[in-house]
Amino acid sequence: MKLTGKEKMSYGLGAVGKDMVYMLSASYILYYYQDILGVSAIAMGVILMAARVFDAFNDPIMGVIVAKTRTRWGKFRPWLLVGTLLNAVVLYLMFAAPPDWDGKGLAAYAAVTYIVWGVTYTMMDIPYWSMIPAFTEGGKEREGLSTLARSCAGVGAALITIVTMMCVPRLGNGDERIGFQRFALIIAVMFVVFILITCINIKEKSTVDVDSPGVGQMFRALLQNDQAMTVVLTIVLINCSIYITSNLVIYFFKYDFGGTDWNNSYTLFNTFGGAIQILSMMLFFPLLRKFLSAMQVFYVSFVMAVAGYGVLLFLSFTNMANVFLLFIPGFFIFSANGMLSVLTTVFLANTVDYGEWKNNRRDESVIFSMQTFVVKLASGVAALIASVCLSICNLSDDTSAAAETAAASSVAGLRMTMTVVPIAGLLTALFLFRKKYILTEEKVEEIAGEIREKRAE
Repeated sequence: MKLTGKEKMSYGLGAVGKDMVYMLSASYILYYYQDILGVSAIAMGVILMAARVFDAFNDPIMGVIVAKTRTRWGKFRPWLLVGTLLNAVVLYLMFAAPPDWDGKGLAAYAAVTYIVWGVTYTMMDIPYWSMIPAFTEGGKEREGLSTLARSCAGVGAALITIVTMMCVPRLGNGDERIGFQRFALIIAVMFVVFILITCINIKEKSTVDVDSPGVGQMFRALLQNDQAMTVVLTIVLINCSIYITSNLVIYFFKYDFGGTDWNNSYTLFNTFGGAIQILSMMLFFPLLRKFLSAMQVFYVSFVMAVAGYGVLLFLSFTNMANVFLLFIPGFFIFSANGMLSVLTTVFLANTVDYGEWKNNRRDESVIFSMQTFVVKLASGVAALIASVCLSICNLSDDTSAAAETAAASSVAGLRMTMTVVPIAGLLTALFLFRKKYILTEEKVEEIAGEIREKRAE
């Protein structure tokens, strides 16, 4: 039975909520603790990276737990709801640091809340994405739902990048610390409401009844699924490249682009970028798919991203008095990011079928637990790289006024980290993917047909 419009909308709404939460953490946690509260940039980089190493053990285990779950509500929705409720609480606490703490106390508070946030986010993120192959058939239906979910996730992420620095000063009456606390509370409540709608209206329609894997079996299954590992590594490299930029862009506008109205320029740029990212998933991607295969769109997206970073590097060393000039590289980078996020989800979902075809196991939760882990790992690596950049360049609210530009050597280091490092990461991802990934549309259809024959026997 095909998915109904109500089911599609409910699933997409959940993506909006969860990516609002994720983007708030991924893009602003470093700024909140380092620039507003004064925690050392290196300390924050180490904390964020250590949390992701911890997730190396937590995420796959959570995938196994989800796979073993058997309830009257299915194996995905209970964890989706519980994880959301806990994560919403921790999100608020993470942006509500005690006002009388400083130094080591704040660093410890950041470490504990961020690690717990990662654990609870895993609890809901793995079952959310694992539901795609569990209640869709391969091919157009799965690609359509993946496109919708990623488009809605893009909407959630774009909303955060657009409205955060518009709302925070107003909610805090000029005090960013209070503003972030109140803003996090609003986002947490919206998150719970959206996921609740998803849980009420989405049910597993079909899945293969297989024995739940143990941890050892799980790692063996992943190692045996070479296509899943290829997509996972590609996602790490792509997301790390993108997150380096998203972590540093606020510093770019504050200390490089400068001016008393840097906040307005930052908001305008993010509004444009968010709109383009949404359009890329909802309009550009479907349009290109009419003429090109998914693989061809994937390669086109890589070319666009690298070209965008190249133009940004060039423009950053010219007179950047006009923010509209930055829309040129922004168009290519945000468009590429939107399409790549859709395609990597489709490719990863296809590896579930490949794993069943090759290893006689259908490990939705196991495969998608790796997506959750690698996205957060990329976020941690990017945050560490960004924090090292900030420390070396000596960029913080204590060392430079927002209305003035920082030293030439400092902003040059910031510009290079924002552009050259992402280009290197994207090119590495492209080389790996071209060499290892074999699941073309024809191959996926062939595998799906053989799986149907096996199930009919």
